[in-house]
Amino acid sequence: MSTFDTFLRLARGVYRRRLTLAADGYLHADPDARLHLAVWQNDPYALYEQLRKQGRLSRNRSGAWVTVDHEICRDVLRDRRFGARPDRLTVDESLSGFFETSFLAMEPPDHTRLRGAIRSDFGTKAVGRYRELVERTVDDLVGRAQRDRRFDLMSGLAQPLPLAVMSAIFGIPDDRRAAFHRSAAVLGSAIDGVRTMTQAARLRTATLTLDRLLTDLIERRRREPGDDLVSRLVTDAAGDVGAEELLPLCTLLLVAGFETTTNLIGNAVHALMRHPDQWAAFAGAPGELAASVVEETLRYDPPVHRAGREALADVEIAGTSIRAGEFVVTLIGGANRDPAAFDDPDRFDVFRRPTTAHLAFGGGIHYCVGHPLARLEATVAVRALAERLPRLRIDGRTARRSSGMIRGFTRLPLHVGG
Repeated sequence: MSTFDTFLRLARGVYRRRLTLAADGYLHADPDARLHLAVWQNDPYALYEQLRKQGRLSRNRSGAWVTVDHEICRDVLRDRRFGARPDRLTVDESLSGFFETSFLAMEPPDHTRLRGAIRSDFGTKAVGRYRELVERTVDDLVGRAQRDRRFDLMSGLAQPLPLAVMSAIFGIPDDRRAAFHRSAAVLGSAIDGVRTMTQAARLRTATLTLDRLLTDLIERRRREPGDDLVSRLVTDAAGDVGAEELLPLCTLLLVAGFETTTNLIGNAVHALMRHPDQWAAFAGAPGELAASVVEETLRYDPPVHRAGREALADVEIAGTSIRAGEFVVTLIGGANRDPAAFDDPDRFDVFRRPTTAHLAFGGGIHYCVGHPLARLEATVAVRALAERLPRLRIDGRTARRSSGMIRGFTRLPLHVGG
């Protein structure tokens, strides 16, 4: 299956699932299903509270178990008796074949093998070598915003930063980076669903371009290996990654690395702008508070709001029997505001010192492999904004992603103030 076919089926599945839910009345009956409606995408947290009142674990009309309970979400994400499959409210069942071959849904030993092959480029120590590139890129992008006075955070900083870093990690040649960036942005937007023929045409062009670019790069690195991820994958003496796995793995890493960081930066800045006291405190001590801002954003308004798990055997969770083959939808956005786990959970507080870990990057063997890089990029970005643009403010209408799974912005207009 080509990259275009994969993403188009994914987008069609998301959109068709929304229509099916609406037609069957699920949107009126189930709070978690209503998360797919635009009116709730701006603020889903009220729906999470409705679910919390239904109990720690409830079953919706689609047959899936749903939870916003932090302890249950944590345990399900870590429990090896559950497999990483997308829940049926997120992805159409016709896509099950794709997700079974995706790194996101693989189980050991294949998951262990592929994760091990890329760990050296995404571990905490490894990403340190990209700090200089991150700081240089942020300095340039923030400098442009400072000169322009008005700018869109998403297109002006949140999107180009992770793309520049992923270009370096992959070893994309300078003359191909513009095409690489354009294609990656289009693929990322397809996660929200394809609604028009024009959008589908853009997706086809982008995926074909990216496939050619990565295929050419893989062949080039076989002949002329360099100091980059693709070179290490194609010259791996142990042969951990098969030839047929290279292109899907690279595409997945690109989209996942781009989407997580982009939306984390957007959500962080939006939360700061909506809480002027927190922004003022942060601008007064950006070096001390930047990492805390990122961690509080990951708890308060994470980039990914749900993860589906399928029971691989009969399991009992919180006194409830879950049969093999049934789904549990862990609503991470709701779990991160569980009052049983966090004091005053609906308050955005950059001085928070939680005793419970948030679940923004998942848990267990599927814990996000790129979390050190996402944290680094977001921390450097928000610190630079606070240091250089302390009078920053929202200047115009914002626009959110149309997704019940990925939470972020497509537009976040800002003015540097002064």
